[in-house]
Amino acid sequence: MELNNLVNDYGCLAFTDDVMKERIPKSTYKAFHESLDNGEELSKECATVIANAMKIWAVENGATHFTHWFMPMTGLTAEKHDAFLEPDGTKAVLEFSGKTLRKGEPDASSFPSGGLRATFEARGYTAWDCTSPAFVKDGTLYIPTLFCSYTGEALDKKTPLLRSCDALSQAAVRLLPKLGLEGVTRVTASVGAEQEYFLVDDKYYQERMDLKLTGRTLFGAMAPKGQELEDHYFGSLKRKVAAFMKDLDTELWKYGIPSKTKHNEVAPAQHEVACVYSKVNITTDNNHLLMQLAQDIAKKHGLRCLLHEKPFAGVNGSGKHDNWSVITNTGVNLFNPGPKPEENKPFLAALACTIKAVDEYAELLRMSVASAGNDHRLGANEAPPAIISMFLGEELDALVEEICSGKKVAHGDSGRFDTGVSVVPTFSKDNTDRNRTSPFAFTGNKFEFRAVGSAQSVAGPNTILNAILAQEMNEMSDAIESGKTADEVIKEFISEHKRIIFNGDGYSAEWEEEAARRGLPNNKNTVDALKCLKEEKYMEMLDRIGVYSKVELASRYEILLDNYIKTIQVEALTALKMAKTQLYPAACDYLAKLSGSVLAAKDAGIECEFMVEDANNLSGLLKTAKEKMNTLEANITKAQNSEAEIFEVASMWRDEVFGTMQSLRETMDAVEEVVDDSYWPIPTYVDLLFGI
Repeated sequence: MELNNLVNDYGCLAFTDDVMKERIPKSTYKAFHESLDNGEELSKECATVIANAMKIWAVENGATHFTHWFMPMTGLTAEKHDAFLEPDGTKAVLEFSGKTLRKGEPDASSFPSGGLRATFEARGYTAWDCTSPAFVKDGTLYIPTLFCSYTGEALDKKTPLLRSCDALSQAAVRLLPKLGLEGVTRVTASVGAEQEYFLVDDKYYQERMDLKLTGRTLFGAMAPKGQELEDHYFGSLKRKVAAFMKDLDTELWKYGIPSKTKHNEVAPAQHEVACVYSKVNITTDNNHLLMQLAQDIAKKHGLRCLLHEKPFAGVNGSGKHDNWSVITNTGVNLFNPGPKPEENKPFLAALACTIKAVDEYAELLRMSVASAGNDHRLGANEAPPAIISMFLGEELDALVEEICSGKKVAHGDSGRFDTGVSVVPTFSKDNTDRNRTSPFAFTGNKFEFRAVGSAQSVAGPNTILNAILAQEMNEMSDAIESGKTADEVIKEFISEHKRIIFNGDGYSAEWEEEAARRGLPNNKNTVDALKCLKEEKYMEMLDRIGVYSKVELASRYEILLDNYIKTIQVEALTALKMAKTQLYPAACDYLAKLSGSVLAAKDAGIECEFMVEDANNLSGLLKTAKEKMNTLEANITKAQNSEAEIFEVASMWRDEVFGTMQSLRETMDAVEEVVDDSYWPIPTYVDLLFGI
């Protein structure tokens, strides 16, 4: 692609603010932005003008249909395509009204609602998110929208996210003048997402029932080589992978998605793409589109893009690092310490509020990244532990101690980086090192929430981050308005909540013990992590600041537990089918061959005790596998027929079904290790991880 084309094509498939400005009257454009700035409803007249301009632009870019694109509680996106074409007598016209742009009416009864909607209560509404650009994809105009029930409850991930943005902005605008920062009328959460994924050859993918149905391998002995040589991370890109990445970048840029960095990750066949920061709702939309495009483009290259958090045992899983900062409309990043952080009152206040927020609401943060897939990854010596803590680095840690003790410490710069090579110039170092073992790390001018799973939407985690920071900013404003100084409140917030700060090795067993002594929660799995949604202190806070109503939180508790149950059920049924119809029969065939070889050797008078030993070993493994298959089948039936409360049912699937699945896997993987490769019916880890 030529440089000029690269620049000119950027955003060509997105109806950006610049495109809108070119295609509608100045008065309409001004009215549109005034409605955004003032939080007022867009007039019907303005909506009609914008809709017509959007329709003409979309048709020029090949669109024949439009869809309200939304994010139901499935964790994916949803879309229903309607044609612009309307019959007009014997002719046809292209229609797209302002009302159609602003509002849609999909059937709400078939999406997860957690009891908010009965099956017969089908009406739901989509509403245009006019702050996120529409785009054209595969002949359809995609309009980012919110999705709510007829009675107004949020049935999606976008609505609470935008509510949290409003709550954060209102809290910050209230607080910042008290800290000497004037002229701020709005703040926004800015987020950059780093997306990890695996690529495997499509021919091997097609032969793995588990990958097709669950997104991860349910069986598979370790390959002789894994990631122990550390030779894949930042290694040279294989030609087929590089071609895929090039096409992915090209498509992302056309949609105005600022893809910036691509590289090999730690595990074999694992890679990453990172995008430049955007407003959080735009980043959320962009990341969903990125995941769809990555999967579509991979197929064109004879590959499959795996987004599951743990597709392969024994090597690293995939996350989605969520880089979060808060920016004022005047351009101030509240998480930027500046050259003299000890004198930067807005930064100190934002830091203090964040420390208090992460400590008080650690369980909500853990809940926001909970899923059956992410359970495999968190705390597995490759990703942050399930214990939520904060990393600040040496400089900020010293500043925190100074604030708490009241004793001055020296604040120098971070020094110069010197390689000791005369021809290489020195340069100044960053003010913090990186801590890859921390789930929530300060990285210079932002916080990196590293516990988000690769397949998850960033909407949920950022909704909670925005909400808890808004809550603490409001508490700080209350304290200052009651007569305390800002310095007093900052010291109080940090002193009372600094237990959440940990700058050491989050992977270590010692940290788990230390965290317990500090009283930090350690919810190791999704079922336990979701319990906090029933706790009154969390429900009351989220309801009070207008992010989730108590009814909406109750529905999410039901939806997320139900999703966990169904995920484990699909995995268990898939594992049972693979074991019964593929792996066990193949191993029995090999045992028959081995037994025949033993008999032939004995008939020939050849010493074959070692062969008998091999046959007996395999026979013993298969006997154990058969017993575990029977146990798994019985446990599945028991869990399916249980009429207990949903939390107890989810616990049953976790403890009895998933536990038996893992045990069956251990045995079947041991079987794979001793069966002739030519008999094994599915591609191995060698094929999958090293087959491109």
